[in-house]
Amino acid sequence: MVSTTFEQLNSKLTQTLTNLSEVILGKELQLKLALTCLLAKGHLLIEDLPGTGKTTLSHSLASALGLDFQRLQFTSDMLPSDILGAAIFERSAEAFNFHPGPIFTQIVLADEVNRATPKTQSALLEAMEERQVTIEGETRMLPEPFFVIATQNPSHQIGTYPLPESQLDRFLMRLSLGYPEKDQEIKLLMGSDRREIARKLECTLPLELLIRAQKAVEEIKVSQTLVDYLMSLIQASRKDERCQHGLSPRAGVMCLKAARAWAFLEGRDFVMPEDIKSVFIYVAAHRLSLVEPGNSDDVVADWLKNTQIPV
Repeated sequence: MVSTTFEQLNSKLTQTLTNLSEVILGKELQLKLALTCLLAKGHLLIEDLPGTGKTTLSHSLASALGLDFQRLQFTSDMLPSDILGAAIFERSAEAFNFHPGPIFTQIVLADEVNRATPKTQSALLEAMEERQVTIEGETRMLPEPFFVIATQNPSHQIGTYPLPESQLDRFLMRLSLGYPEKDQEIKLLMGSDRREIARKLECTLPLELLIRAQKAVEEIKVSQTLVDYLMSLIQASRKDERCQHGLSPRAGVMCLKAARAWAFLEGRDFVMPEDIKSVFIYVAAHRLSLVEPGNSDDVVADWLKNTQIPV
């Protein structure tokens, strides 16, 4: 079999983004960031008001990539076993048999994740970090690829629990879809149901090619100069008195993965400073705790502005 070339994979990804933009109107940047997150083997947190297209985006990605999809609606009375599954005694067999939960799929939509209690939220931690779950002493592997898209309502809304820092750190990126532009919203109002269009999306990047693309991303070259640039940004976070603490080493590793995936989508096999700048806010901002109430995106933007870019 002839191996799929870099150019062929990039062409398939470009077509995938084009198809997705026919469903999620006017959100090309957010779609590219979501695909970047998947290629980098990370997980995505979308924080926005209800009704802005978060669920449709998840359905569209699953259809365009031909992946298995499960939606989990998080509620205050949800239990960890509702996510992971449980061993149930079957009288006919006189034994406990494990019944897998909806986490055993390739794309998981954790809808309104901050409406569940911290105990239930923590059920996702091992799955997101290790791609496995341990239930009653037995470890079970999750399918490949495994991608969690969690949606979060703004924290001021009634019935929400703030995500703990350990949970936030498991997400490679956080982004917001926001309201569409006026002309795009008119198309939305006049057109067909977006979820119906999402279900009919052509699979442009089958599983085998997606896994190849993920492996190709890991081979994207990064120079020592760019590693030093990223390190300067991380050091800036640790010196900024507006932050309770700086970015962790994991944040740096995640940012480099995201920059590689972004460069791949740009059609390059090497990372440029622009790639790091393109993803850094989305990787870093949700990992910060500010001393005073404020917008963490603005803080990260200051670091990007004031850190010298290598030439």
